[in-house]
Amino acid sequence: MKKAILGNSGSGKTTLARLLAAGSSTAVLDLDLVFWNAGPVERPSAERVAEVQRFCRDHDSWIIEGCYADLIEASFPWNPELIFMDPGREVCLSNCRHRPPEPHKYRTKEEQDQNLDFLIRWVADYYERDGLMSYRAHNDLFGRYQGPKRRVDEQTAAQPGAQKAPATPPFLT
Repeated sequence: MKKAILGNSGSGKTTLARLLAAGSSTAVLDLDLVFWNAGPVERPSAERVAEVQRFCRDHDSWIIEGCYADLIEASFPWNPELIFMDPGREVCLSNCRHRPPEPHKYRTKEEQDQNLDFLIRWVADYYERDGLMSYRAHNDLFGRYQGPKRRVDEQTAAQPGAQKAPATPPFLT
């Protein structure tokens, strides 16, 4: 399995990656951890691209997920299935408001919630901004990719309050 999952914050990238990798030896890379140094300070482009390529080369089965068009594109020599999570602004905003704790990024849920107002504004701006983390960049990358791909605009696996996600999300069957 080789998959590259792209989309806005709150689109369900992490949830989908976890569902797809569950019960397997598939390696999962959260691209937030590649793009940023502590601070957060953006890492140099060549350094972060090299890290993604090393990850892809070093694992037989992998999933990368994030909102960074350059890092998703760095995986294209391995011909992954590109999954563009595009459930719409309101789903992303709702998912962000109901985001579970992310201990790999924040020490506490309270620390995570201190960034919620910024995250909500940033997620809402996705369709207007430019750059690597914009709808324009994601849509362009999806259009240019010649490998296997799908756009997911119906999201069920990451709905807040779901009791248990299905083994295979309905939109992937």
